[in-house]
Amino acid sequence: MPDPRGHALVTGASSGIGIAIAREYARRGVPLVLTARRAERLQALAAELRAQVEVHVIPADLADPAAPRALADAIAARGLPVRILVNNAGYGVPGRYLKNDWSTHAAFLQVMVGAVSELTWRLLPAIRDSGDGRILNVASFAALVPSADGQTLYAPAKAFMVRFSESLALENADAGVHATALCPGFTHSEFHDVTGTRAMMSKLPEWMWLDADDVARAGIDGVERGEVVVVPGAVYKLLRFATKHLPDRFILRRMAKNSSRIRSTE
Repeated sequence: MPDPRGHALVTGASSGIGIAIAREYARRGVPLVLTARRAERLQALAAELRAQVEVHVIPADLADPAAPRALADAIAARGLPVRILVNNAGYGVPGRYLKNDWSTHAAFLQVMVGAVSELTWRLLPAIRDSGDGRILNVASFAALVPSADGQTLYAPAKAFMVRFSESLALENADAGVHATALCPGFTHSEFHDVTGTRAMMSKLPEWMWLDADDVARAGIDGVERGEVVVVPGAVYKLLRFATKHLPDRFILRRMAKNSSRIRSTE
């Protein structure tokens, strides 16, 4: 039966982990609000999922500083109670810091930090009022280890999402709200096609790759249990344990040696 308590808003729902999360919530009977830049993809996903749940589509480009407020206003105008917020929208900017102009970096920070912060702030009152609200921030395993060469702002932005989730979890526990940072490693999706690193990433061994559906289930199960940081996959759990007990200097040397295998460093 559909969940009558409120909708799940999923940002970046047009591809990858975002689609997988939307499908998993639909399977669990949670009505959805889907947003991303590509309206046609959202409509196709909505048509698929409406056999299971109520689905609303509100396209938005979160690189626009006005988008978070406009999205929150559109949700309110439709009278849609949001109980679950999934901050999933994101991408990478390949290459070293000075390769790209500042406007490219500014748009990236707006999507990855500014929009996440503002959208959460605007929807948090309703999430708290629901009595069992959920905030799922899709971060990355990159947030939990020293940064690699290339895509200079990616790991710091994802690390922000981890710390942001920790604070939200503490501040809103009194209202029954769970906040979780989902930190997957390499996941089969369009992410590396968008960043132009597909050929490079295809050289990585298969055991390093996660399935987007498995990542989505791990994140949703984790936020329901009240876990603040979720690392999907046994391999990445082991890597996290190892990196927490190894000196940063050692890990940085390994990053320097292997960055060119996983990041564009030109």
